[in-house]
Amino acid sequence: MGPGTPAATPGAGRAGRWGWRALVAFVAGGLVAASGFAASQLTIDDNDAAAPSSSTVMLETPAAEPENSGSQDALPPVDVDEPAAYVAQILGPSVVQVETEFGLGSGVVYEDGLIITNNHVIEGSNNQRVRLADGRTLEAEVIGADPNADIAVLSVGDGSGLPIAELAAGEEIQVGQIAVAIGSPFQLQQSVTAGIVSAVNRPVPNRERTAVVAMIQTDAPINPGNSGGALADKEGRVIGINTAIQTDGLSGTNAGVGFAVPIDTAVRISNLLVAGEPIESGFLGVTGDDPSDGSAGVEIASVEPGSAAEVAGLEVGDRVLSIDGAPVTAIEELAGLVLARQAGDEITLKVVRNGQDLEVDAVLGVRETGN
Repeated sequence: MGPGTPAATPGAGRAGRWGWRALVAFVAGGLVAASGFAASQLTIDDNDAAAPSSSTVMLETPAAEPENSGSQDALPPVDVDEPAAYVAQILGPSVVQVETEFGLGSGVVYEDGLIITNNHVIEGSNNQRVRLADGRTLEAEVIGADPNADIAVLSVGDGSGLPIAELAAGEEIQVGQIAVAIGSPFQLQQSVTAGIVSAVNRPVPNRERTAVVAMIQTDAPINPGNSGGALADKEGRVIGINTAIQTDGLSGTNAGVGFAVPIDTAVRISNLLVAGEPIESGFLGVTGDDPSDGSAGVEIASVEPGSAAEVAGLEVGDRVLSIDGAPVTAIEELAGLVLARQAGDEITLKVVRNGQDLEVDAVLGVRETGN
């Protein structure tokens, strides 16, 4: 396999270390039955086996639309020394509940009338609407979706007047910084949870196992229905779009290991979807594994002829330590960092060759169908 392709097959290299056998549950939301109730259930594996459902959580969808409860300006000021409360007030109005005929998730208003959510929230849906923080609902149209990164864009029309979230685009995300999640877990709209950023550039396979996404890991509790919602910093800026949780494979409950698509990745893909342009993730063209001598990094096992790697001069036996300063400790991380970029982007790899430190610049190519 090569970065730009699915990560290694089970049992190869570090592939079995966590991601491919550990069940990554995608949190599209509690299933909404025809009666308008949402059960606390979660699909947790490739066979769509359901985790045990809660016998106590059963929420009824309101039969009538609630009246407009007023603007956010009516809320009392919040002390910035309470970061979760501050984020809830600042960002909450920009986070919506996304409802389809199959279930529900969340979304974030990132431009006038445009909402980022997850592809798995709206996949297969013909009817979508968004429920605002004040209780109003609006019909929404799917502008486009990318299953590989699990990002989709909804439109409620220009001039909607919906409050637009501030994004932390281009900002460095630090492990240990405060992280606040807002969404609609189990149909509990505008739920706020808090924790920290547990890791960055964590390689997470998408639901179809067709790509690896470099995600933000957080211990802020994320549950079914949070998908597509906001993960924010203490200033109320969106740093990621909540997408998945990892469970013990049995209970399907939150275990403090959640994942969010970084906002830079989400916005890059969303802008391409809105513009109707193709999404061509970067392709490097190498396979790799753990260094045989126990050193850090990823040892290149093969280089595809004519690929970006060959053009850049990468060689079999080179040990890749980082990409654009981001550490590379496994082939999955290498794949995720490459896929987070667009074909044509230039990356700088720190490489060790025959004991010598090198920096290699590569212009990423396009992944060919079937590779």
